[in-house]
Amino acid sequence: MIDFTIPDFINNQQQLIKMVAEQAMRPFSRQLDEAEHERPKVFVDMTWPFTQEMMKRGLKSVEKSLSGNGNGSSAPKKERSGPDYSALALIFMIEQLSWGDAGQYLCLPHPMLGGAAVQSAGTPEQQVRFLKRFTEGQPKWGAMAITEPGAGSDNSSMRTTAVLDETTHEWILNGEKIFITSGKLALEESDGICVVWATVDPKAGRAGIKSFVVEGHTPGVSIAKQEHKLGIRASDTVSLHFDNVRIPFDNLLGSADVTQKASSKGFQGAMKTFDSSRPAVAASAVGIARAALEFTIATLKKEGVVVDYTKPKHALTAVERDIMEMEARYKSAWLLTLRATAQMAHGESNRLEASMCKYRAGEAVTWITQRAVEMLGPLGYSRDLLVEKWMRDAKINDIYEGTKQINQLIVARSILGYSRRELK
Repeated sequence: MIDFTIPDFINNQQQLIKMVAEQAMRPFSRQLDEAEHERPKVFVDMTWPFTQEMMKRGLKSVEKSLSGNGNGSSAPKKERSGPDYSALALIFMIEQLSWGDAGQYLCLPHPMLGGAAVQSAGTPEQQVRFLKRFTEGQPKWGAMAITEPGAGSDNSSMRTTAVLDETTHEWILNGEKIFITSGKLALEESDGICVVWATVDPKAGRAGIKSFVVEGHTPGVSIAKQEHKLGIRASDTVSLHFDNVRIPFDNLLGSADVTQKASSKGFQGAMKTFDSSRPAVAASAVGIARAALEFTIATLKKEGVVVDYTKPKHALTAVERDIMEMEARYKSAWLLTLRATAQMAHGESNRLEASMCKYRAGEAVTWITQRAVEMLGPLGYSRDLLVEKWMRDAKINDIYEGTKQINQLIVARSILGYSRRELK
């Protein structure tokens, strides 16, 4: 039997997150949008204890698997006793925080995409070693560095290199990465982590691309540029330069082998990061869409405009039809996001659904927020309201974690059974 009941612990969590969104985010939205790169201190201080507790719960099962038979060996993989609701809890949290303010949400003291990469490509030992720090001490951030000036959607063009120093048994990273969310927070301002994708053998193609954990305050890492953005302006977005950055051999996630067989645990394993990050981006888009939709409906209601759902479509006003279309797009995006997340919770592959929900949510939120600005007229276009900010914040969801066009390709290849070479 299909059960759509939300677990009690998630409902309880949502009450706390809603309070954070209303009290620690919305009141500072305009100020932090104007003062780009200013850290949202109130939000960080309020959420750090909560994210610490989340990480503790998430690491418990990994630590149990490592306890094994008491001699440090990994225990055999156990059968799943039921759904893993941690992914669902995170998706609900992201949606609510993005309703509060998407830019501030991206400053959440949490491993974020860096943590997702460690979980996707790292061993259980690496997961505990790199993620346990997010349960201790002062606020910390995680980041992931993939995109380069000449390698965006096509990761095979990656130029950042990782060379093994046989004498010291360290990896030496050289290159540049751009558009890194929380890059400065992770590497300059905290004992955080940044998962950097680099090639150990350019001739090996994708099989030679590996993921490396660069820890905060590592020598040789510098901020090349802080981005000035259209939206999510509170978010820390930077370019990073790696100049002979030395990291321990064990900071490589997975195997150093560059054979095609190994690539399934290397590049392809790291690519599974997107199967969990795309639903997260979709959830953020849905949160922004809900903020714009709720505000528009409430504002129109004050002017006496209320949608009559009992009328046939031809009898509705243009405004009523627009509101109903906004609601339909919002709900379809949210349902697709929950579907992709439910598959993660049940341990099923969600590659197709992750791209579907990310594509649909990105398209929906850009349309919904733009329509909200149009419907509210000059007031919607002014900075007196947050509607124009939501429209600017929305567009990034159509771009990062794979553009709309890239996700369309992934969906088409998955449904039609085509390879990358057959469908470009």
